[in-house]
Amino acid sequence: MLRGYLELLRPPNVVTAIADVLAGYAVAGRLNHGALLWLLAATSCLYAGGIVLNDFFDRDLDAIERPERPIPSGRVAPSRAAALGGTLLVAGIAAAAQATSAALTVAAAIAGLVVLYDARSKRHPIAGPLNMGLCRGLNLLLGVAAVPAAMSAGWPIALISVVYIAAVTTVSRGEVHGGKTGAATFALISLSGVLVALTAIAVGAGEKRFAALVLVAALAYRILPPFRQVLKDPRPPVIRQAVKVGVLSLVLVDAAISAAYAGPLYGAAVLGTALVAGSLARLFSVT
Repeated sequence: MLRGYLELLRPPNVVTAIADVLAGYAVAGRLNHGALLWLLAATSCLYAGGIVLNDFFDRDLDAIERPERPIPSGRVAPSRAAALGGTLLVAGIAAAAQATSAALTVAAAIAGLVVLYDARSKRHPIAGPLNMGLCRGLNLLLGVAAVPAAMSAGWPIALISVVYIAAVTTVSRGEVHGGKTGAATFALISLSGVLVALTAIAVGAGEKRFAALVLVAALAYRILPPFRQVLKDPRPPVIRQAVKVGVLSLVLVDAAISAAYAGPLYGAAVLGTALVAGSLARLFSVT
């Protein structure tokens, strides 16, 4: 029974959400230390709640396409999944409220977009990926919200996460039935744009540029080959592998941002969350 709930929560993905907040906190100058733990709790709850509700709303489709998942397999009752997902979203908002009023606003927006995505927009080929991207962009802003005064200057950094996750989500729509080369082309162009933006940030980071550039190079090495493979061969297994790499490599995006704003040691600490996510990914699905 416990295994079913853990599969429902997808622990590797939750760890990547923590990296978002740590990156946003670096953008904010790593001030207001008392807010950070609350924000880490908030993002964990918000992300986990969104994942659980996603499976709740997909339970009828999963009964056909992925019957091994916790809800269609009968290991977790739908009513309990809905209650768990809703409780986690509320807990996430409440935790953010303990940090700053700006964090409360961002967390509430994330929760609203999560429900919109899970219940409706994910079925739309454009609105769905954009909606998911906005969730992750706001998740990075949740870290920036530790210092509300940093929001006005720091918000554009969230666009990197928006574009990155929108690209990965677009490709993920073919995980079951196969994808289209157009989706893979869009993803490769978008991911290349993310790499260009991160390179520009790294180059402008002064003495911190080397570590940031190394992390950007590592990101390119990780994500470009599997998504190029999807362009050549858009079968479900190839797509699932690319999406898995894309989701887990978001930590490299966060680490590159962190290194550019806070230096190599902080970037390395954020990168360390990838080791945790990767270890958990051997035990639990990320898609």
